[in-house]
Amino acid sequence: MKDFPHGTVHEAGEDLQKALRSDPELFGLWEKLTPIGRNEFICWVEDAKQPKTRERRILRTCEELIEGKKRPCCWVGCIHRTDKAPSAWQQAVLIDKKAKS
Repeated sequence: MKDFPHGTVHEAGEDLQKALRSDPELFGLWEKLTPIGRNEFICWVEDAKQPKTRERRILRTCEELIEGKKRPCCWVGCIHRTDKAPSAWQQAVLIDKKAKS
């Protein structure tokens, strides 16, 4: 079996890998994404707090790839990357929100 292409920071879980490998065309679209694009989808899936949310995000990842999207819709981006500072939007939405909790 072919090696699975992961993201720049995150590695895809077995459930996401299985979904993406379920269709050769879908897997081909995944392989064509940049490592940063794959990282964004993986981070979005990994950020799910509940198993049902994770399942929906995996399904949506497959749908968005087929729709031609290169990044998850409505996602502020991975805050785990160390190659760039978090954007103002990430600060406001993710980091500051966690500080208030």
